[in-house]
Amino acid sequence: MIKKYFNLFDLSQKVDYKNEILSGLTVAMALIPEAVAFALIAGLSPLTGLYAAFMMGFVTSILGGRPGMISGATGAIAVVIAALAYSHGVEYIFATVILAGILQAIAGILRLGKLMRLVPHPVIFGFVNGLAIIIFMSQLDQFKDDTGAWLTGESLYMFLGLVLVTMVIIWGLPKFSKAIPASLVAILTIFGVVVFFGIDTKTVGDMASISGGFPPFHIPAVPFTFETLKIIAPYSLIVAGVGLIESLLTLNIIDEITETRGRGNKEAVAQGIANILSGFFSGMGGCAMIGQSLINISSGARARLSGIVASVMLLVFIMFGASLIEQMPMAALTGLMIMVAIGTFEWASFRTINRMPNSDIFVMVLVTLVTAFLHNLALAVLVGVIIAALVFAWDNAKRIRARKRIDEDGAKHYEIYGPLFFGSIAVFNDKFDVLNDPDVVYINFKESRVVDMSAIEALNKITERYQKVGKTVHLSYLSKDCKILLDNAEAIIDINVMEDPKYKLVVNRI
Repeated sequence: MIKKYFNLFDLSQKVDYKNEILSGLTVAMALIPEAVAFALIAGLSPLTGLYAAFMMGFVTSILGGRPGMISGATGAIAVVIAALAYSHGVEYIFATVILAGILQAIAGILRLGKLMRLVPHPVIFGFVNGLAIIIFMSQLDQFKDDTGAWLTGESLYMFLGLVLVTMVIIWGLPKFSKAIPASLVAILTIFGVVVFFGIDTKTVGDMASISGGFPPFHIPAVPFTFETLKIIAPYSLIVAGVGLIESLLTLNIIDEITETRGRGNKEAVAQGIANILSGFFSGMGGCAMIGQSLINISSGARARLSGIVASVMLLVFIMFGASLIEQMPMAALTGLMIMVAIGTFEWASFRTINRMPNSDIFVMVLVTLVTAFLHNLALAVLVGVIIAALVFAWDNAKRIRARKRIDEDGAKHYEIYGPLFFGSIAVFNDKFDVLNDPDVVYINFKESRVVDMSAIEALNKITERYQKVGKTVHLSYLSKDCKILLDNAEAIIDINVMEDPKYKLVVNRI
């Protein structure tokens, strides 16, 4: 049972342990410069980012809902907490991350992960493309020297050459052999070339020292008061939201690549637990990392073992191998991340431009731009979902129709087609000729659905208009959920709901 829960061994298919271990080793080396960079972006020490990468990766690899997905310190979280780190210091960051983790765990327990099903595909396209641009643009800083000036002359050509060789190896090696992950071969090859020829180039150690011990347990040194809660709560809400959005979208992307299905709610709980422990063990928190996850998946990893190996090896590097890892050429890691960006970008989105509705193209481009230039992933997804929802409402508002006929008794029948909701009530009201209709009118909803309280109010208004001119109107074939809405509405509008054997459900004005 324990083995099945932790899924270190996939019981449904054979696990390639060599691939899992080598993929994890590759990811561990790729995690180091990013964790350091994100910590510096947030105004924190490099070890704060590295400890977060270890704790997030280790916990989510064991407890998460998507085997093979990698979590760690991320740029999205760094951007959110940077202002708080500057104004209140690192202790408030730890408290913020713990509270964010609690919120994420609650979201998973309440099964809110299924809300990701509401994210339209154009939003996912835009999100992925925006992340690819962010990953690529972040690598351009590696082409600058310590003063922030662009590399020139021999330094530029040497660095660029090493980057291109890395990219060629990653692109070309899988065409001949997949025995060892191409990313790992590329990193080791460039490392060997630089050491053998004594090439003077930028290394991981030039960014910051990664030497440290085991993450120390530490209760945040903040006042346990309501004032502290007021300070950290807004940041915690944003961190929790951004973390869940990025993690669950990454989960969906890995699902599509592997043609399997992860468990969003379980992942949300795991992300929460990981952030709680990260805050208590001196980490800056984080979430799923699409770049490292794609490195892992593209290297052939499919089980939890790769993520565990990556996080454990990261800790080993911090505690025992810092001096060696600090000599790793940044050119190799830069080439690796550029290839990740190229692989992440949804090039198929260009082929769909002439085939997708203009509204979907607009949403995709907008989400891409917001993600790429504002680096606000939560805002990008939220804006995309809202616009997609409004477009959907607008399109459905135009679909409501009414077929009219007069029966043998002289009563007029309106047969309604399409959903009646807040967006379609104006079109719905225009269908009726109240003054010229006969004394008895039937409005048939057999092919329609009354969706919300705006629709109920529309029914109230139309029956009121007929009543004012002394005519009787019957609403028939309303759905059961509509009956519930009507029952709730009886207290605020003058209607009477009753059963009728001929029309199933009839609503008259009192």
